[in-house]
Amino acid sequence: MFTLPRAILFDWHATLVDTHEAGYHAVDDVLLELGELGLLDRLTSPGHSKTEEDAKLVMYVRENLQLHPKVKTDKKISRTDIFEILFDADEDAKHIAHEEFNKCYRNHFGEIRPFEDGIEDMLISLRNRGIKVGVLTNRNREFLEHEINVIHVEGWGHLFDTMVCGDDVQKRKPAPDLILKALDNLDMNPGPDCWYVGDSTTDTVAAKEAGVTSIFYNGAQWDADWLNKIFPCTNKHPHKPDAVVNHFSEFLQLVGLSFSQ
Repeated sequence: MFTLPRAILFDWHATLVDTHEAGYHAVDDVLLELGELGLLDRLTSPGHSKTEEDAKLVMYVRENLQLHPKVKTDKKISRTDIFEILFDADEDAKHIAHEEFNKCYRNHFGEIRPFEDGIEDMLISLRNRGIKVGVLTNRNREFLEHEINVIHVEGWGHLFDTMVCGDDVQKRKPAPDLILKALDNLDMNPGPDCWYVGDSTTDTVAAKEAGVTSIFYNGAQWDADWLNKIFPCTNKHPHKPDAVVNHFSEFLQLVGLSFSQ
C-alpha cells in the first residue's frame, strides 16, 4: 500500500520530455575527448560491470570513442546511466564527464517535446489536487530554463512549485542532493509521502538514498527480465523502485487520478 503523495518530483529528460537526440550527440562529443580529458584509462575495468550488456557498452566505447548506433536508435538509456556504466564508482571521472557534457550540450539542445501526450494535463491535475509538483535534472539550469519555456506557447514553468538542477547542488544523481534540495525548497521532510518519478536506475538510487518513494517510469518499455537485470537487489546494487509504470495513465492510477480529471 502506498502513502498518497503530498509532493511529486519528476525527472525532466526522458520522463516528462524527450531530448534524446541532442543528449546522445553531446555524449558522443564527450566520448571523442576521453583521451584529452584523461578518462580513457578510467573506464570501468573488465569484470566490474553490473551486467554483460554494460560490459559490452564499455568495450565498444573504449574501442570506438562513441556510443553504439543501437543505443542511439533504441533511446532507452540516459546520459547519467551511461556515465555510471562507463565509470562505475569513479566519482571524479563522472564529474569531469558531466561538466564536459554541459559544454557539448550547448551545441545541440533546443528541440523538445512531451514524452507522452497528456503530460501537461497530468501536471495540472496534480496541482489541482493540492499536490506540490517539482522537476529535477542533472543538467545545468541554463538548459532547463530554456527548455521549460519553449515546450509550450506559455511554457511549463508555472506548473512546478520547485525546479532543481545539477548546478544547484554539490552532487548530481545518483546522489540524493537534488531531491533533498527540492524538499527543502518545499519545506518538507523526506518520507513516503514524497514520490520521485524517473526513468533511470540513477533516479531510483537517488530516491532510495533520499528516503522517498521511488516510481520507475518505464518509458523505454523494458521487459521484466531486463528490469530484473538493472535492479538485481545485490549488496552492490540493492535499490529497487517501489513501483514501475509503463505509461503516465498507470502512474495516475496510483495517485487516484486520470488524464480526464
